[in-house]
Amino acid sequence: MKVEQIYTGCLAEAAYYIESNGEAAIVDPLRDVEPYLERAKADNAKIKFVLETHFHADFVSGHLDLAKQTGATIVYGPTAQPNFQAHTAADNEEFKVGNVTIKVLHTPGHTMESSTFLLIDENGKDYAAFTGDTLFLGDVGRPDLAQKAGSITQEDLAGWLFDSLRNRIMPLADDVIVYPGHGAGSACGKKMAAETTGTLGEQKRSNYALRADMTRDEFIKEVTDGLAPPPQYFPKNAVMNKMGYESIDNVRAKGMRPLSVRAFKAAWEGEGAMVLDTRVQDHFAEGFIPGSIFVGIDDAFAPWVGALVEDLAVPILYVCEPGREQEVVDRLARVGYDNPIGFLEGGFPAWVAAGEEVDSIKEVYAKEFEGIYNEHAVNILDVRRNSEYRAQHIVGAQNFPLDFINKNMSEVDRHKEYYLHCVGGYRSMIAASILRSRGFDHLVNIRSGFRALQEETKLPVTEFVEQNTEL
Repeated sequence: MKVEQIYTGCLAEAAYYIESNGEAAIVDPLRDVEPYLERAKADNAKIKFVLETHFHADFVSGHLDLAKQTGATIVYGPTAQPNFQAHTAADNEEFKVGNVTIKVLHTPGHTMESSTFLLIDENGKDYAAFTGDTLFLGDVGRPDLAQKAGSITQEDLAGWLFDSLRNRIMPLADDVIVYPGHGAGSACGKKMAAETTGTLGEQKRSNYALRADMTRDEFIKEVTDGLAPPPQYFPKNAVMNKMGYESIDNVRAKGMRPLSVRAFKAAWEGEGAMVLDTRVQDHFAEGFIPGSIFVGIDDAFAPWVGALVEDLAVPILYVCEPGREQEVVDRLARVGYDNPIGFLEGGFPAWVAAGEEVDSIKEVYAKEFEGIYNEHAVNILDVRRNSEYRAQHIVGAQNFPLDFINKNMSEVDRHKEYYLHCVGGYRSMIAASILRSRGFDHLVNIRSGFRALQEETKLPVTEFVEQNTEL
């Protein structure tokens, strides 16, 4: 028996490869399915099942392409109603993969169809639980994503999650390995641990939501406290996962077209496209195409595109470093953006060489900003999440969370000068690019962000308050 976690840091997402005696199952695959096919090929194994713990909201799964390419059966838990050929399993139904058994435990709460897959080894011993978004290390799945107006509330879902944990997962042996669907940084939970695997016994001792003396009402209160609205793309991805979507091969064919400067401009104007600049933030600050939006590929690219670009069908043109075109297209597709229409051939240098107009973002270092702050009143936009801001911030700073910049634009005055910061400079550069594209001309990004302001200056900050959520 072989179990391998395939972790994707950008999405803080864990998929799993299970192999026994020439047969394999994949749990919660991403849309670009090559890693799973390569692992099966290396083991000379046939992928027999694609196991989906639920209809994911934070990414588009690879179940359809993987099943099509391998002939595998897609399996969901009870109550799931996918709009494509799949097996909706009964509670406690078992599936054989080589010499091991996978048992379906219906664990509703995060969503109604949420299920845990219990792996039973060759000797009949419970070995591991693939908990999806039901149980994380240090946390549990948020219960507000599957609400239905007038019928199901987040409190209802939290109550069912309590029952699922107590009745289906906690009775398992302490040495059962917990393989969750996500790690720290995912918006599917409030405050996950940095680790991505552990034992159930460890979670019973350390996870706030598994306290033995916790009442159902206490659980509901604690699990629903501190929830921020989910990213706008979550319900849209959930619909794609349930209803079906275009093959990633087709998305790649559209999105990896090299375009000359002239063709790039024509597509921008003629198709109502948006332009994403995916380069390193320092390079973007020095010079970029006026009107383009920065979301750097080297950080949480896909989640930020998902949070900020409200139309999944918008035509997307992009600027990237040579050789990274497929990476950009694949990571867009992972969160449902299936309409990239090409990239700038030769990258930003080609734009400059063609004599086209160039814009830039002014930046200052932390020590420079300290002098400015001490000399006169300044307008500071802290674009971190509200939970980060409440934990500690520069005295006088205005919280302007990047997550909700599209809704909160009226809170800022395009005639004022603003100094922007986040933790390290990535999010504030995204915010600066969005504001600049909407006519804000007096923007200054603070390089290295709040981290540098704390470490390198003596600027006044509020008293630190422990965060109970990272949302």
